[in-house]
Amino acid sequence: MTQGWAYHNPVRIHAGRGKFDQLGAQLAPGLWLLVTTAGATRRGLTARLQQQLGDDHALLVCDSITPNPTVDELDSLTAAHAGKSIVGIVSVGGGSAMDAAKVLSVTLLACQDTPLARCFREGAAQSWSARLPVVAVPTTSGTGSEVTPFATVWDDVRKKKYSVAGDLLFPVLAVLDPGLTLTLPARETLYTALDATSHALESLWNRNRTPISEAFAWQALQLVVEHLPVVLDAPDNLDAREGMQRASLLAGLAISQTRTALAHSISYPLTSRYQVPHGLACSFTLRAILEQYLTGHLRDSERALLVRVHQMLGDLDLPHELQQYLGAEDVLALAGEMHTPERAGNLAIHVDVEQILRQSVSQ
Repeated sequence: MTQGWAYHNPVRIHAGRGKFDQLGAQLAPGLWLLVTTAGATRRGLTARLQQQLGDDHALLVCDSITPNPTVDELDSLTAAHAGKSIVGIVSVGGGSAMDAAKVLSVTLLACQDTPLARCFREGAAQSWSARLPVVAVPTTSGTGSEVTPFATVWDDVRKKKYSVAGDLLFPVLAVLDPGLTLTLPARETLYTALDATSHALESLWNRNRTPISEAFAWQALQLVVEHLPVVLDAPDNLDAREGMQRASLLAGLAISQTRTALAHSISYPLTSRYQVPHGLACSFTLRAILEQYLTGHLRDSERALLVRVHQMLGDLDLPHELQQYLGAEDVLALAGEMHTPERAGNLAIHVDVEQILRQSVSQ
């Protein structure tokens, strides 16, 4: 870490049980765009928000968001909603819904046709000059997107991952209600928790780390090792769900400063080519990278916590999870596509990527 450092995060955070049902009072009068998923609507979350709104509010519902929103999907949504008198966006969902909302917050004001295709396929610079305010309500405990200044966009034509980034992408408000995570199925609970674990670790072995990001990351890891096994064994345990939601938030606050590193760089072709869920794709290498990190200088308490994380990751048998999507040789064949400089370049320790891959698919 360099001698000088800075930390900035402007997102206002309201956390606690029942906070979702108090959200209406936080919204200014006018037309709000709800960006969510069909599943959230089926579970009654759209109706719960509508019931909170008074006569001076209107809600335009977009519940068509699917995992890993693409350039074309988001450009189509931009075209469908541009020109409407929207005063802000509420996002209710996991990382994909929150990322979609954050992207729309700038593209809806860009006054361009297909703004994402212009950026990512035609090479135009990202020049977002204004944004609609975003209120982010996570229903998973993993991405931390509710407090980060970037959003992921996928191109299923070119099989690439892109980012829309900048301070305009920060939501203005994050509302965390652990009750919203109770209906998350077991596999999605695991994969999103792995994403939070990856964020915490990736921010520690990161060239951009600061004392504040490190503090967030260490606390996030402590919460993960305490609460993830409980959540997987007893999904209705609200205390454990709340602990995991807090872990996800803290890890998000950490990467909002540092961004991610090698494990995420490795993950992108696995998701774009084989549809490996992001949380699994960015975490199956963590154990091997962590073994290298543990050889460095650490306080006794830090080393003890990381040993617990290492054991937990081993117990989860992530190579077996990965085999549901592709084989070991398929993973190794993608090695040439796994170096994304703006991510892999953040790694503060030296590792042999091919060795990490071989170790990770065989552990």
